[in-house]
Amino acid sequence: EHDMKGNMENHTKITEFMLSGFKSHPGSQLLLSVLFSMMYIVTVVGNACMILIIRTDSNLHTPMYFFLQNLSILDICYSSVITPKAALTFSLGRRLISYNGCASQMFFFSLFGTTEAFFLAVMAYDRFCAICYPLLYTIIMNKRLCVFMVMGSYLSGCINCTIQTGFTFSLSFCGLQEINHFFCDVPAVMHASCSDILVNKIVMLALCGSIIVGTALVVFISYGYIILTIVQMPSAESRRKAFSTCSSHMLAVSLFFGSVFFMYAQPGVTSSPDKSNTVSVLYTIVIPMLNPFIYTLRNHEVKGSLKKQFKRKGFFQ
Repeated sequence: EHDMKGNMENHTKITEFMLSGFKSHPGSQLLLSVLFSMMYIVTVVGNACMILIIRTDSNLHTPMYFFLQNLSILDICYSSVITPKAALTFSLGRRLISYNGCASQMFFFSLFGTTEAFFLAVMAYDRFCAICYPLLYTIIMNKRLCVFMVMGSYLSGCINCTIQTGFTFSLSFCGLQEINHFFCDVPAVMHASCSDILVNKIVMLALCGSIIVGTALVVFISYGYIILTIVQMPSAESRRKAFSTCSSHMLAVSLFFGSVFFMYAQPGVTSSPDKSNTVSVLYTIVIPMLNPFIYTLRNHEVKGSLKKQFKRKGFFQ
């Protein structure tokens, strides 16, 4: 029993990690803090407005907006896991994060990040059904399927984050561990361990690789068919209309998958932490902030709904 206790103590000796992302720029810490805080506020307000617009306008109670509303909820959660802690870290210089805090941050970040990839695939499939099978659209994308797809996305996220977090935190950590990142990302924490991480690297590459490739394939195939269908449409007006319902989603997808591919699908990325820190800012903080703008500015229905809301409140005469 004493032996087991000794082993346990050895394993749980470490109680906190040090986040050293962006530490090499001491002068810019306050600027980073202000920037992160502002981006976080814009993210929460922008996505909350999106949810409100969709909830209050019955014209927007369609599958596309049901997914969009869920994406906004997801983006608020996703950003909340990372941004406030990072802003505090930069402003107060408190770079320590507890062992459990780090594990839970990794868990929720992986959960929401994976779910976002599945959501984007689901939304691409939704646009594919709307444009390629317009007459069957309401039958295919019924409420049950929509709810099932959202639940399925979260379930997939849950499976991935449980495996990733479990594998990463089964490693041994000795001494004060420095994580070369501004949050507890899987590759960064793995590299802080004093165990052999080959198995973890393989698991991460296999899991993340299959999720990224799988969801990206659904997106690319859906858009392949969409573009073919749009090109074959007889009138320029119908082509323009069809394209306008997809262009915003195409932009959001390219941003998200572009940065995630760069981050997790490149073997050399973990060896250059500064580069990966900068890319991470893009998909953890910038994209959740941009999503509501991408979807509102390119979207006539949302803009129309906003005008209606403002008119009702007496802002526009």
